[in-house]
Amino acid sequence: MNKKEVAHIRKQFKLDNELMSIYDILNVYIMKETNEIYHRERNPFELVDREKQELYMGNFKKLLTGELDHKLFELKFQEEAEDPSRVLLHQALVTGDPEEWQDLMLLLVDKIMADTTYERDTVITFVRGQYYRPTKARNEEAEETGKDEVFGHPFILCSVNSTEKQRKALLFDYVEREFKYNIIVDPIIKLSTPEQGFFFPSVTDGYSDVNRVLYCTGKSNDPNPHFISEVLNAERSMTALEEREIFEDIVKEVTGEQLDAATLAHVYEEIHQVIESHEDEEEPPKLDYTDLERVLTASGVDHVTKEAVERAFETIVDDKNYELKAKSVIPKFTSKSIKIDTKVATITISPQDLRYIKQVSFQGKRCIMIEVDEDAVIEGFTLSTETLLEKAD
Repeated sequence: MNKKEVAHIRKQFKLDNELMSIYDILNVYIMKETNEIYHRERNPFELVDREKQELYMGNFKKLLTGELDHKLFELKFQEEAEDPSRVLLHQALVTGDPEEWQDLMLLLVDKIMADTTYERDTVITFVRGQYYRPTKARNEEAEETGKDEVFGHPFILCSVNSTEKQRKALLFDYVEREFKYNIIVDPIIKLSTPEQGFFFPSVTDGYSDVNRVLYCTGKSNDPNPHFISEVLNAERSMTALEEREIFEDIVKEVTGEQLDAATLAHVYEEIHQVIESHEDEEEPPKLDYTDLERVLTASGVDHVTKEAVERAFETIVDDKNYELKAKSVIPKFTSKSIKIDTKVATITISPQDLRYIKQVSFQGKRCIMIEVDEDAVIEGFTLSTETLLEKAD
């Protein structure tokens, strides 16, 4: 599943959209004290108040928002799981009976609640529906457009949301012309910040893939291992942060602990070029030990051999044929995604500007030097330029 496929699905979650049909919605309220179902409610989605529909649509869109391997993870189902959720979800996907669908979702709720303690009351929401993809590109000049030929993709979406108590407040009653204390005790369901959930089935090359599921988490690089393993019965996937840490350890194993900023900038640029050159491909580019050897050599790192990089892969990940996702191993290239923390200041800079940073020794002290093309201005004052070192004639 790539970002274009995720974006297409996310874009369909809006009201009055002819490319999306939601049939049923099931809400399950779980009490934190007992970890039991306090209330459940299933309704045809079209009979839900429009205001509620808008809130739900916003929740579903928020759930599917985020980058792959950061907040969204395409996972394979475990091959030998006991009572596999893959079978349960597939049965729920193909049934046309709302009652059977509800019973299957409640079985999944039992798996969600097992061995789990919630800090707050929690609402688990399921919807089943179908979204449509045009089977051909839209032709503006033809009488029939791409929307005339579409292919339906049934789906099930689950969102897990916590609740919070309403804040104490002082209200003014316009009718009675008096100040009143807010005594509302009903909890608020935090639909704008889903904690986790999933979308089934995943998509491969534009087709539904019932062997995979898209897991979603509310916190970047923080998937819930219990939910993935015990609820979805899926195989855990590396986060982008974990991939970057592996990349850093492999590079350190080959080059040593220290790299100058200019060399590191070249490494990031080489990998960014790999990403850009494969931008139109379905599969995201990956780096094996031969690719990383080429990147390090092209970046000016001395004495790098394929054998050394191969050994580093085997040492760090115990697999010399392991492939790193190129997009995961570098910071965002065009934004100030690199943070340099020092005792007196924090500097943020983009990978492409890292070449202008140097750590130098001046009068026995380590200093960060930043090359600039213009005068630096602080609080409206232009800094004077000091000449620290002169080249000898």
